[in-house]
Amino acid sequence: MRRVSRALLAVFFIAAGSNHFIHPALYARIVPPWLSAPALLVQISGACEILGGLGVLVAQLRRLAGMGLIALLIAVFPANLQMAAHPGLYAGLGNAPLFYLRLPLQLVLIAWVWWACLSADIPPAGR
Repeated sequence: MRRVSRALLAVFFIAAGSNHFIHPALYARIVPPWLSAPALLVQISGACEILGGLGVLVAQLRRLAGMGLIALLIAVFPANLQMAAHPGLYAGLGNAPLFYLRLPLQLVLIAWVWWACLSADIPPAGR
């Protein structure tokens, strides 16, 4: 089960990261205005998603990739907050209620990464 989950996690992050290079303007648009160089931030975050997704597939890199992906999910959270706080600015990107659903989705993704990449190192209780 964990092996399949890791493969799906890797595909998810590789696809999401690739999309940063396919549709960079979409991502640059949601970078909060208080951050500079949105295009560069989109490229960096996209590259980190791709590398993290690849790292999930390599046993020797999995733990580091998991920690990096969790850090990345926390780092991009302000973009999700930006969308939820100002849905009128992003009317062309979907329904405003979906912007709010992205907030708890980050927690789900963090839990998924932790389970797939980091929790395997923790021995079961009682051992």
